Amino acid sequence: MGRLVGVDLARALAVFGMYVVHIGPPLGATTGVGTWVRFLADGHSSALFATLAGFSLMLIAGRREPKTGLAGRQAKARIAIRAVVLLALGSVLAIEYGDVIILGFYGVYFLLALPLLRLSARTLAIIAAGLALVTPQLAFVLRTWPSESVQQSINAYDPLEKLNGVGVIDLLLTGLYPTITWMPFVIAGMALARLDLSAVTLQRRLAALGAALTVVAYGLSLLLAGKAAVFGGTGGSSGGSGAAFSGSGPGADGSGSSEQLVSSASDLLGAGPHTGTTFDIIGSVGIAILVIVGATVLMDRVARLRRLAKPVIAVGTMSLTAYVGHFLAQSAWPASGSGTTTSWVPVLTYIVGAIVFAAVWSRFFRRGPLEALLNAATKPTKYVR
Repeated sequence: MGRLVGVDLARALAVFGMYVVHIGPPLGATTGVGTWVRFLADGHSSALFATLAGFSLMLIAGRREPKTGLAGRQAKARIAIRAVVLLALGSVLAIEYGDVIILGFYGVYFLLALPLLRLSARTLAIIAAGLALVTPQLAFVLRTWPSESVQQSINAYDPLEKLNGVGVIDLLLTGLYPTITWMPFVIAGMALARLDLSAVTLQRRLAALGAALTVVAYGLSLLLAGKAAVFGGTGGSSGGSGAAFSGSGPGADGSGSSEQLVSSASDLLGAGPHTGTTFDIIGSVGIAILVIVGATVLMDRVARLRRLAKPVIAVGTMSLTAYVGHFLAQSAWPASGSGTTTSWVPVLTYIVGAIVFAAVWSRFFRRGPLEALLNAATKPTKYVR
């Protein structure tokens, strides 16, 4: 299966965006271009990851045409095994780092996406749009409906909650990446994968769509809720890797959790990172589309840039390794002043380190370390009949 180089580049950019928020200066300590870099990374890097995760599912299940019969059953089995492995890996990492680890949530996303693998791009886009419009309001109601005692009763019988503090309620509703409001990203990515991204006309239409979604979502939020609901008052203004490792701080890209930010019905008009509002979802999907299409166009049309970007693209081919590796690296060598530093040197060091590692590793191995293990775990699917 040939790789989509533009998608790998987009994946690498998402990795670097995550590094920016984890290791770079907090939003309140940035100025000029740095402020925009930090703002674009807050929340949007993890949303881009989720969108690309949906895209990746279709690479397994049949990108332009869904696999059927035996091939279809084996593809579903591969995705199911990946979901279980990611849920297990996320659970193990959550013991050390808390609910900032997104991998367990990915496992749930993948399982819920299984019934959608054979749908067309149009149908998937309609589902994603419908969920973006409905689920934020539904999530708000569901979060306020069960009492604290009810949630505690459920958690008391939840083995995941006992194991790592990230139980079923967190995975589905109240965590940093709740399934109820994050499935639109995954399904949008699945819809993109069904399209011929190499077609020039389609590239223009998608670019226009991405720009329109971004402008409309954030523009309406600005008009209805004010500047602070989009640019200020978010967890990203003070988030950093130090808080992230506490297990109660910002999310895996530094933003606050949705349950902390959306505390009243009026907050649903905001579009801040990780608020999980309709405007946040639509705007983040718009940015994800722009990044994916832009990366695809650059890699298709600028041959010299494609050659120069090869080490960066290598990071995108092993994004799971880059994600887990940066947590392990921060544990072994904590960044000085993390979460309060005004220096960009630490984050640039991590970015360069990831590029060098990926470039060297890819010269000798086809897959990244964790990607190879994940692929090996799916080998038994060949026995599915």
